[in-house]
Amino acid sequence: MRILLDTNAYSELLRGNDLVLEWLENSEIIILSIIVIAELLTGFKGGTKEKKNNAILQDFATHPKVQIVNASLKTAQIFSEIKHYLKLNGKPMPINDIWIASQSIEFDAKLISFDKHFKEIPKLDIWEN
Repeated sequence: MRILLDTNAYSELLRGNDLVLEWLENSEIIILSIIVIAELLTGFKGGTKEKKNNAILQDFATHPKVQIVNASLKTAQIFSEIKHYLKLNGKPMPINDIWIASQSIEFDAKLISFDKHFKEIPKLDIWEN
């Protein structure tokens, strides 16, 4: 099974969330989106633990199960479909979350997130927490 960690799921993992840890342990591949990495690095900026948080993220990103993914043409195509659907249905969503959902669909990965608005996206496989 493939999973894609949303930013808040990574943060929960660091807080010791057993459910997130269990999903990571049971997965074959952990997809880490460049969008999520950017959100995490932005969150680290200006904090008192920036250097430590960067080191922890670097260590996590080099784990053998972790695959870092960039946006591709296919990601952009999926993004456009999701964005259009949400617009037609009056369901606004943060742009970064649309990118993350697009990558989750592209890589056929279950999205691990605590954001409920992801349920508005058809074809997105979301964990039940």
